[in-house]
Amino acid sequence: MKYIIIGIFIGWFGILKSQTVSVVDDDTDMALEGAEFISENTQQSCITNKDGKADISFLQESDTIQIRHLGYETKRVSLHSLMKNLMVRLEPTDFKIDQVVVVGTRWQQNAPKVPSKIATITSRDIALQNPQTAADLLGTSGKIFIQKSQQGGGSPMIRGFATNRLIYTVDGIRMNTAIFRSGNIQNVINLDPFAVEKTEVLFGAGSVMYGSDAIGGVMAFKTLSPSLSSTNKPVTNGKANLRYSSANQEVTGHFDINIGLKKWAFMNSFSSWNFDHLRQGSHGPIDYIKSFYPQRHNNQDVEITQSDPLLQIPSAYSQINLLQKVLFRPNELWDLQYSFHFSETSSYGRYDRHLRLRNGSPRYAEWDYGPQKWLMHNLQITHSKSNIIFDLASLKLALQSFEESRIERPFNSLDRSIQTEKVWAYSSNLDFIKKITSKYILFYGTEFVCDDVSSSGITSNISTKSSERAASRYPLSTWSSMAVYAKSEFSLSDNWTIQSGVRYNKVKLNANFNNNKDFFPFPFSYAHIDNHSISANLGIVFRHSNNWIMRGNISRAFRSPNVDDLGKIFDSQPGAITVPNPDLKAEYAYNFDLGVTKVFSQILKIEMSGYHTLLKNALVRRDYTLNGLDSVLYFGELSKVQAMQNAAEAVVYGVEFGLEVKIGRRFSFLSDVNFQKGEEELDDTSSSPSRHAAPTFGVSKLRYHTGDLTVELYGVYQAAKKASDLPQEEQAKDEIYAKDNNGNNYSPSWYTLNFKFLTKISESISISGGLENVTDQRYRPYSSGISGAGRNAFFALNFKF
Repeated sequence: MKYIIIGIFIGWFGILKSQTVSVVDDDTDMALEGAEFISENTQQSCITNKDGKADISFLQESDTIQIRHLGYETKRVSLHSLMKNLMVRLEPTDFKIDQVVVVGTRWQQNAPKVPSKIATITSRDIALQNPQTAADLLGTSGKIFIQKSQQGGGSPMIRGFATNRLIYTVDGIRMNTAIFRSGNIQNVINLDPFAVEKTEVLFGAGSVMYGSDAIGGVMAFKTLSPSLSSTNKPVTNGKANLRYSSANQEVTGHFDINIGLKKWAFMNSFSSWNFDHLRQGSHGPIDYIKSFYPQRHNNQDVEITQSDPLLQIPSAYSQINLLQKVLFRPNELWDLQYSFHFSETSSYGRYDRHLRLRNGSPRYAEWDYGPQKWLMHNLQITHSKSNIIFDLASLKLALQSFEESRIERPFNSLDRSIQTEKVWAYSSNLDFIKKITSKYILFYGTEFVCDDVSSSGITSNISTKSSERAASRYPLSTWSSMAVYAKSEFSLSDNWTIQSGVRYNKVKLNANFNNNKDFFPFPFSYAHIDNHSISANLGIVFRHSNNWIMRGNISRAFRSPNVDDLGKIFDSQPGAITVPNPDLKAEYAYNFDLGVTKVFSQILKIEMSGYHTLLKNALVRRDYTLNGLDSVLYFGELSKVQAMQNAAEAVVYGVEFGLEVKIGRRFSFLSDVNFQKGEEELDDTSSSPSRHAAPTFGVSKLRYHTGDLTVELYGVYQAAKKASDLPQEEQAKDEIYAKDNNGNNYSPSWYTLNFKFLTKISESISISGGLENVTDQRYRPYSSGISGAGRNAFFALNFKF
């Protein structure tokens, strides 16, 4: 008997030594990195790896194990139960204060130690909301305002800033290029929502970590990661999605698969979208209805009367996305990952330009964006062996290619103008983290970015098929940025944390205008910019408890002029042309924000943030002269000359309010409301509202949630922006705004009511769907050139394997 017991013990111990336990999110089944196993009697501990797995064989003397993870309920289980199931499912806490975030320092850190406001959009949010594009994904948060000029677009506005005053990153790589413009941009749609694991948004200045352009905020997208096998046997998993939406006849498909070996893992993802013309709602301003569209018929342009005047023609487009990743982890010290991203859209109409009229007829027969292409190669190497210089080191090397074009032909003209831009973007980031003491952590690193910009223009005759060289949009240019930075985190006590940082940045721009000298007699052939800047921030966090956190932050950020600022030639508005200005300097932002988060009895959570940003030496479009002339002929039209200039100061301030209420075990109410005001200085020293300071907006949700079913009723809304509150440059845009009782342009208030659900049919199949804009409102978000979708029914089928 004794030998039998000894044999059983030896067998049990042998099994125990080989056991690996997985930790997953109970709602999404996603692996959780950083979950901690703690023995209550021995206090031994370990954490899960990037695949959510941990070897617990050394815990054999334990009775009860605690499994903890920030943002999840702590679970206590017996060792016997843990060994029997080999999987732990953690439930998200009702109020996530203790999240793990990366965007603040490029390294994982606890959100309660970050002085800036950070919003997180998880894969669970994406699965329920079913955003059609990455721009829509950001809008689901209720904290970011999205402007659209066409269906294939989406330009985020954060705290009164947008476009080239915001930073986009993908897996830690800067996506901004030297041709990101001050006007609204649609580059964010290059990303695939199905391939996004998590999105973090940092509100406020982020120049210490991200350099030029990070004035209003940083949007960091983390895409699908390969996962290894914990045994010698290969593992395969993945998912497939199919979706249909009625408002634009969307047909979308997605497929991804992960193949994991012991040291190698491979992730492949593919998505395809097809959108027809977008139908707007039945109830709303008549000004938003355009009942015709241009068409070429019998060798002439004609106006076609729409059978359904609510269709917004042309707005249809399609898109494909491809993602491939390879992970090699030879041991616990090294992690090497290569990723390849590719995205391409079809050509698509810029709808707001098709709203413009000339002498009662359409101004344009064609105004399209050509295929928008994005490609990225990204190699990331991480080393985790502690030494005197670092505890963790990461090298990121990336090569990106961007291509976009604009196709324009006036109504009843035979000449089609095509301008094409290509950017090759090279970047390297070397980041380190070093724990100096138990209370002091240092983050530091270097960055180099270089963009090569080429631009061309042609004019072709659609009848004779002949073509000739024409003016390009940009000069041939090189933009580069070199920087070093350091950021520290010091824990004064369990309650107080201070973060401070500084960055030195040098930016150079060389532009050659000779490609356009035949079309515009510029008084210069070359332009050079050589700027350097010091950015800094100081933040403090006070945690009275896990239920009460206060944050304060002051910072200095900058934006150096890019190729779009310095060298662009385009028609910014009817009767105006923007020309190059080689005398630009950097602009600087001084930001202060204060935030409070308080949880009451695990029933109510209130979050409030206030901020104030002063932008000095601001780059704005102003009247200008070219060779002494204030107007020139551009595509046959006498146009007023304008250029970007360091001509103003701008101020933006606001309050952001968030509320979460737990109603019983299954119901919760959530709401986010954003108030902001912005003013910028005009030529005559008077002031005008800032273009990218959105009117009050928000979202309110009533949610029912069980383990297998989530149902959400919610409203999205925007306050009106009166004619007197419209920015000066927006007041003349008759085509995109409604008319008030005095015949002046304004942006009306609007709301939509929506219903969505997500439910599991089995462990491998789930369905989601809903009805958006239930009351079929016809609305147009502020500054947008296309209306939002009318009543939209959608259905999605999701498979996991």
